[in-house]
Amino acid sequence: MLSNDLRRRRLEVIREHLDTEVTQDFDRTLATFNGHPHYEIMATGQVFDGDDEVMGYYRTTRAAFPDQRHDNVRYHIADDAVIVEFDLLGTNLGEFYGLPPTGKAFRVPVVAVFFFDADRIVNERIYFDSASLVTQIGRAELLGQAPV
Repeated sequence: MLSNDLRRRRLEVIREHLDTEVTQDFDRTLATFNGHPHYEIMATGQVFDGDDEVMGYYRTTRAAFPDQRHDNVRYHIADDAVIVEFDLLGTNLGEFYGLPPTGKAFRVPVVAVFFFDADRIVNERIYFDSASLVTQIGRAELLGQAPV
C-alpha cells in the first residue's frame, strides 16, 4: 500500500513530466526518470531506451508536432504505477516520417502507464490509436507502413 506522501510525490513527478514535455524542457523531463529513461510506444512497437534515444524521440516528435500538448488529464494510482489518461493534441507543422507537413491537427485519446521505483519513473508505456492520428493529419498512406 502506498503512503500518502509517496502518492503525492509520484503525482508531482508525473505533472512535471507532462508539463516539461509541453514546454519542451526535455532535460527536466529526463530528470523525472530514475537515471535511465525508457519509453515503449505500444501502437508502433517502438522502444526508446536511454538518454540519447529518448531525447531523439522528443526532438523528432516535436519537430513534427511543435504544439503537442495534453488535455483532459486524469490520473489513476496503483501501487507500482500511475496510469494517466489524456487527449493528445497537436498540429503537423514539420516533417513526419520523411513527409512534408500537412498543417492539419489531431486529437487522440492516450493511456500512458508510468512505472515507478520509489518516486522516479522507470518506464513510460504509451497506448494510442496511431491510425486515428495519421488519418486526422492527412497521412493515411502511412497506415500499414513503418511505425508512427
